[in-house]
Amino acid sequence: MRGLAGGALVAALVATGACGVDDDEPLIPAASPTESTAIDPGDSGIPDVDAVMPLPAGAVISTGIPGDLPDEDDSCNLLASLRPDDADPEERVPTIIERGRLIVGLDQGSNLFSFRDPASGELTGFDVDLAREISEDIFGDPDRVEFRSLTSANRIEALEDGQVDLVIRSMSITCERRERVTFSVPYYQAYQRVLAVRGSGIENIEDLEGKRVCLASGTTSAAHLWEELERITVLSVNTWADCLVAIQQNQVDAITTDDAILVGIAAQDPYLEIVGPQLTAEPYGVGIAKSTPDNNTDGLVRQVNSTLARIREDGTWNRMYSTWLSGLGSSPGMPAPIYLPEPAR
Repeated sequence: MRGLAGGALVAALVATGACGVDDDEPLIPAASPTESTAIDPGDSGIPDVDAVMPLPAGAVISTGIPGDLPDEDDSCNLLASLRPDDADPEERVPTIIERGRLIVGLDQGSNLFSFRDPASGELTGFDVDLAREISEDIFGDPDRVEFRSLTSANRIEALEDGQVDLVIRSMSITCERRERVTFSVPYYQAYQRVLAVRGSGIENIEDLEGKRVCLASGTTSAAHLWEELERITVLSVNTWADCLVAIQQNQVDAITTDDAILVGIAAQDPYLEIVGPQLTAEPYGVGIAKSTPDNNTDGLVRQVNSTLARIREDGTWNRMYSTWLSGLGSSPGMPAPIYLPEPAR
């Protein structure tokens, strides 16, 4: 099967017209005839066909630096957010109180963070638990949450269009994203690493030179690859579950993203392992629409930060970590908050 899957990428490269690909010398070689599954037309009357694995829906292949990579801009006050105040939820988030539910955008296929339990069919995971804690503090009820599935690529647009109140989707805080959305203080500190097949010879990021790597569209994971490597093929997909399928079908050699996401992928396949040192730090924050005269979201930011302060102090965060992320080792503790100075009155 690993030999067959190479043909799928060649077909996709031709179909999508990926930049930098020479039709005469494809970057990823096609499967040889001996590796293809074919039906003898003389016996069945069915044309001879190669059996190749299709790429995930919406997958995009890049062999040159994509034009939409997040900027490596560290000029902003990256981790600072509004300090919780003494107001009640009725004062902070009256529109949400009146609606009767909190609308949260997340991923439904990110194992350990937000995924559907195969037994119950219910959404569960670290990010889901966090959403329920915020709902508990607003309504006194953890179940007053409406979850909406988002991809990494459309989560900012969902906030800007008012489709969701919050995005809790392992979303790294960056200066570029801060130009479009507001963040809570960090609720988790992740680090980019690499996931590969055991025994593949891939042990660190340098071993990805000339290899095929999967990542989710709209994430910060690609930027470090292009900084460190000269020749690489990137498969961008909609969800991390798509990356798991791609590596199992030998369509890619590795996956790179935050260690917290990789441990959830590795838990689903014993032949995969996280390799190499920690790369870039990735602080996760709750995404919130920017405040405008027509939609003042400052109260919602303070409400979320109030919940984060509570779960840090009462041990809830550590319990959530033990439940979902203990595969990464002992609890590192929730990141310490940094608050913006309050305006003078």
